[in-house]
Amino acid sequence: MIFQALIEFMDFTGWLLLSFVVLLLTDVVRNWRPHSFPPGPWAVPFLGNVFTGVDFKTMEKLAQEYGPVFSLRRGSERMVFISGYKMVKEALVNQLDSFVDRPNVPLFHVVFKGLGIALSNGYLWKKQRKFANTHLRYFGEGQKSLEQYIEAESNFLCEAFKEEQERPFNPHYNMTTAVSNIISSVLFGHRFEYSDQSFRKFLELDNEAIVLAGSPQTQLYDAFPGLLQYLPGPHQTVHANYKEIMAFLRKQIEKHQEEWNPDDPRDYIDVYLAEMEKKKEDPQAGFNIETLLICTLDLIEAGTESAATTLRWALVYMMHYPEIQEKVQAEIDRVIGQSRQPTLAERPNLPYTDAVLHEIQRMGNIVPLGFPKMASKDTTLGGYFIPKGTAITTILASVLFDKNEWATPDIFNPEHFLDSEGQFRRRDAFLPFSAGKRVCVGEHLARMELFLFFTCLLQRFTFCPVPGEMPSLEGVLGFTYSPKAFRTLAVPR
Repeated sequence: MIFQALIEFMDFTGWLLLSFVVLLLTDVVRNWRPHSFPPGPWAVPFLGNVFTGVDFKTMEKLAQEYGPVFSLRRGSERMVFISGYKMVKEALVNQLDSFVDRPNVPLFHVVFKGLGIALSNGYLWKKQRKFANTHLRYFGEGQKSLEQYIEAESNFLCEAFKEEQERPFNPHYNMTTAVSNIISSVLFGHRFEYSDQSFRKFLELDNEAIVLAGSPQTQLYDAFPGLLQYLPGPHQTVHANYKEIMAFLRKQIEKHQEEWNPDDPRDYIDVYLAEMEKKKEDPQAGFNIETLLICTLDLIEAGTESAATTLRWALVYMMHYPEIQEKVQAEIDRVIGQSRQPTLAERPNLPYTDAVLHEIQRMGNIVPLGFPKMASKDTTLGGYFIPKGTAITTILASVLFDKNEWATPDIFNPEHFLDSEGQFRRRDAFLPFSAGKRVCVGEHLARMELFLFFTCLLQRFTFCPVPGEMPSLEGVLGFTYSPKAFRTLAVPR
């Protein structure tokens, strides 16, 4: 009787209001933050904290307000952010097995589908990562060392710079091609010419996708993928770009399949094809063409983006600090001279150069929010309970600029990496590649590339700003933090 009377009394507007109130209460109850869960700002019903910018500067402000472990809500999903060296080390090193999984990131899941190395989990991830580490070493060191690849490519890059005839030029894609050619030599068995338009297109598509992946509009897709997948926006460009990138990589793999000789493996793809035959009885390991495609993309990104972006920051900082550039060149001249090429063996004899390079990585801050991880089991961090399956972000920028770890965190200062005697010193809070079991698979290669490319470039050139065009020290925040487009003058020494 009461329900019937209510139906007769209420009009359409009343029912609409009642429905909204019911939905609101349901949202509040379903997304109520447990008392022991990390604190965070108030979330808008239904939307969560979608109006809170997910950039490292905003995260720093939130960490100051809520502490080194705090949370945000995107739609109905809660995410935990970890700030500062002490707490990031606790999560990634001391609790090595607590945050080893990857969450489902809708923007990338469309492409990666939980396969490959970077975004896979469990048994498949362990098998794919182990295979990659083993065979990258084999093709990088067993036949022709990575160092030799890099030394040869350094010469090609220097020749490309020399051809600019001291005219203003944008070094972006010459440097990116040079770095990418190292991992390409290992994966495909060959390098690409700087004039190769198909490879240039590949790199441009990848760069655009990386920039767009960090935009607020694209991150909104991760909160509401079911709705936004049908709407226009930058996420559609990211997906379209990766579709073209995959087509390029598929052609490379198909060519290998046509030419494949199991008795004469030439490169990483060849040995992967052989592994597919061996692992037919173990489908859970994921050795198939689709996973090979994703692994190839993973390794090209890991072997290109971090080093290429850091080298662009290197030129920016050398133009801003010519006196530091001169000191690096003086050390290179004293130890190596001009008649021979730098080698990795000479790194211990170039402490100032090494310190400058590390400071470029610290200040460059190329992956400020790291790569998202997920609690692989129920755990406690900083006194807060984090349930299994919760997405977490370790704010690497907060480690690289931690005021408790660096004497002048906001100032470019190579002394951070030098002891009282001028010798290079390692710093525990230097984590540009993250740490723990999910440390960047391309770290070893990137470190080699950075040292050899950087020393070779400064041995042969002095980099000067174009008059009136001093590059900005404020970067562009996409999925990585990269320099704004700039031109330079490469003056032969």
